[in-house]
Amino acid sequence: MRKIATGLDRLSATLNTIALWGAVLAVLVMVFAAGWQVIARYVFAAPPIWTEELARRAMVWAGMLGASAAYYARADPSLFPQAAAIKGRLGNILSLIRATGVLMFALPVIWFSLYGPNMNLARGFLGRSLSRTAEMIPLPMIFFTAAVPLAFALIVLHLTARLAMQLSGADTEDPKS
Repeated sequence: MRKIATGLDRLSATLNTIALWGAVLAVLVMVFAAGWQVIARYVFAAPPIWTEELARRAMVWAGMLGASAAYYARADPSLFPQAAAIKGRLGNILSLIRATGVLMFALPVIWFSLYGPNMNLARGFLGRSLSRTAEMIPLPMIFFTAAVPLAFALIVLHLTARLAMQLSGADTEDPKS
């Protein structure tokens, strides 16, 4: 069990690093798009139509990837922020209660991102996004909306890794330290 927990923890850490870089890249894209719009509007008097939408879509990616990274770093809002420091049986019970709350929120988001009524993939959030295009950027909306289920899947993975480490008795190190 400890070997599996350690492997999950490493996977979680690696994917968190990738998510952080993705969030930074998304913020840079957002700043570039907004900056270019300001320059083009006030210097050239001809702002491009795509900059505003690109900045908005990059903000979604930055926010969703940032949320998963915040969860990994234990910087997310929590009813009992010190519960992670409690060891033993009480710590395990509190962790399972917290995990239940996270799963009650995250799993429906992932489910409805995939499935619509009658378990129809085409009517799920991603399926509907596949057939729509952005207003000013000629790309399917799925390139932008995929950030939502991806971030929640990362949160569930971080949760699973954290629980596995705690329940297996492996020493966990606080990612914030």
